[in-house]
Amino acid sequence: MGAALSIAAGLGLAAACGFRIFTPLLIASVAARAGYLDLGSGFSWIESTPALIAFSVATAAEIAAYYVPWLDNLLDTVATPAAVIAGALLAASVVTGFDPWLKWTLATIAGGGLAGAVQLTTTGVRGASTLMTGGLGNIAVSSIELLGAIGLSVLSITWPLLALIVVAIALLLIARRRSRSAAAG
Repeated sequence: MGAALSIAAGLGLAAACGFRIFTPLLIASVAARAGYLDLGSGFSWIESTPALIAFSVATAAEIAAYYVPWLDNLLDTVATPAAVIAGALLAASVVTGFDPWLKWTLATIAGGGLAGAVQLTTTGVRGASTLMTGGLGNIAVSSIELLGAIGLSVLSITWPLLALIVVAIALLLIARRRSRSAAAG
């Protein structure tokens, strides 16, 4: 994978960690095992059988937990820093062809930052859903987040540049909406 494609894949996977922490890790593990994703030096453990099992169990538990209305809001407090860490780690694992210092700087700032931005946005949406529906609408929010994690992860592996464009457009739309809300309120 070329350097630009590895950056795009890493940042797309990092952003997907903002929707769900373990789903992108599981998809990356499966893709690496199948030969569709190249992992950087020192990250072969992601495609190992123990990691695949751990990511599978963690993904199932995370998905189930987000369908419990009161538990989903509690998980968001833990998920925000965890998403940043997972996003940085996943970005670093697929970004290849760079000096380690540059790779980790990119992974930490851009990867962790994207994961955190997506996670904070989903936390806000879930909070609004909880206020407006008493938590009953959170099931729909959780389903959309899960689809976002799966879709963005797969897109990041198969069409990394398109995934990065999708992430950039989504972030621009969110920033634009927030600036309008700030100006109106």
